[in-house]
Amino acid sequence: MATGRGRLMQQLWFGLQALRLPPGGAGAAPGTDREAAGPAGISFRKGPSARCAGRTTTLKQCAGWGRRCEQPSTVHPVSLERMPSEILLKIFSYLDAVTLLCAGCVNRRFYHLANDNFIWIRIYSTAFSPKRSNWKVNSAETTAVSMNLLSVEDKEAGYWKKEYITKQRASVKAALAQVLQPVNTYTGLPVKTKEALRISGLGWVIILKEKNGKEYIMEHVDLSINDSSVTIMWYGKNWPQLATLSTLDLCGMMPVFMDRSKTPSKNGPRWHSLIAKYNLSNLTESTLIGWDRLIRIFCLHPGLLVGLWKREEELAFVMANLHFHHLVEKSTLGSATVPYELPPHTPLLDDNPECGLHGYQLHVDVHSAGIFYMCGTFRSLFTKKGSIENGYVKLVVISFKNNTEHLPLIGKVGLSWRTDVFNGCIKSCSIMDVTLLDEYGKPFWCFSSPVCMRSSGPSDGPNFLGHTYYVDYVDSEGKVHMELVWIKETEEYFIVSLVLYLRIAKINHWFGTTY
Repeated sequence: MATGRGRLMQQLWFGLQALRLPPGGAGAAPGTDREAAGPAGISFRKGPSARCAGRTTTLKQCAGWGRRCEQPSTVHPVSLERMPSEILLKIFSYLDAVTLLCAGCVNRRFYHLANDNFIWIRIYSTAFSPKRSNWKVNSAETTAVSMNLLSVEDKEAGYWKKEYITKQRASVKAALAQVLQPVNTYTGLPVKTKEALRISGLGWVIILKEKNGKEYIMEHVDLSINDSSVTIMWYGKNWPQLATLSTLDLCGMMPVFMDRSKTPSKNGPRWHSLIAKYNLSNLTESTLIGWDRLIRIFCLHPGLLVGLWKREEELAFVMANLHFHHLVEKSTLGSATVPYELPPHTPLLDDNPECGLHGYQLHVDVHSAGIFYMCGTFRSLFTKKGSIENGYVKLVVISFKNNTEHLPLIGKVGLSWRTDVFNGCIKSCSIMDVTLLDEYGKPFWCFSSPVCMRSSGPSDGPNFLGHTYYVDYVDSEGKVHMELVWIKETEEYFIVSLVLYLRIAKINHWFGTTY
């Protein structure tokens, strides 16, 4: 019974709504059967009888005049954009910092309103209020807060928003520094890098910039964490045309505000930290390192791999390889235009006449897609002043003449790639991670980069009958040269020589020497 009565009343209400006319009816004169208007345009009804009478009179007038009764005007929904600024500011004052930043991205008006200093100083004071004891409050702290409140009007718009964000980022930096403080004495790298990546909600984006200034921002699609590096992948169907692109920016991306008690949200304001900038005009034969029947891959320093479809010469995927050393700092503490700058290094002075030439420890990983072809650790590496030549010092890791030092690569070496449609593996290519520690166990030279094996012809050595290959890597701090031999009988590669060439300028800067 109650349900039927409710439906009947609902239908009656819909019918009355359909017959609604402008106040006073069509063509009504001012003051004739109109609803009483209150302040600020708020109307008050006289009562049901008055409304019904007014509607009946209006319908009769329409019929008598032979005119078509006009349909009721559309009732416009309430819009936030049409509200006065005072009301919007009142609404914004109830928002938290994350929601307020999001609201400021709606349009120009909302941006200026969301910068209101009175709103942000309230958020700032709540988040960073002075510590209070159970008995009394420090008078100096109370005075400082009061002075800040008095100076709200003296600051430019957005001042306290910037102050709040700056202090929040400082707290994030301190929290991450605490997580990364314990160091593995074996690798010289932070023990909890993976935990820092998890709690910070850190991700990575590439920003493709066209020659006309247009930008395309793409978040990473796939991610794999290795022993000493991270490999990040981007692929999809909506790549811009390569001919229109000029540069590619690799940036870390993390939430502006970090709450360790909650899982990082995928929505909300994000902070971009520029890691490296690449010129896409460098995708030439000099940077080509491999190919298969579908794609060609190009290596751009540092650590970027770009795959192009063979037929269309358009982007297929992008792969970035980042070493753990200062990974979190580089991905979070820079800005959108300026990379994070490492703190200045203070040399540890040593009276040893050959300081900086001994006591090195090397970790080398050769891998792809979670498959490790080599994991090697070499200790007590040293060299002499006589090995200094052309601005480099030679550090022999595996000697060609010592057969007992030669090592095999496990499995079939190849660099795996994938897109949303195809996947494959390019032979003789892989990812090399190098971590070189100094005599104090501090990271001296670290990198993660794609490399490829190139043929150098048959070996002339008496103990080898296989084909010889070499791998070379060069950056501003040093060079790596590796020689391998393919043993046909066992179908495996053997590393017969591994040499590092360290730049003398880096050694002098690191150890305070003058070689």
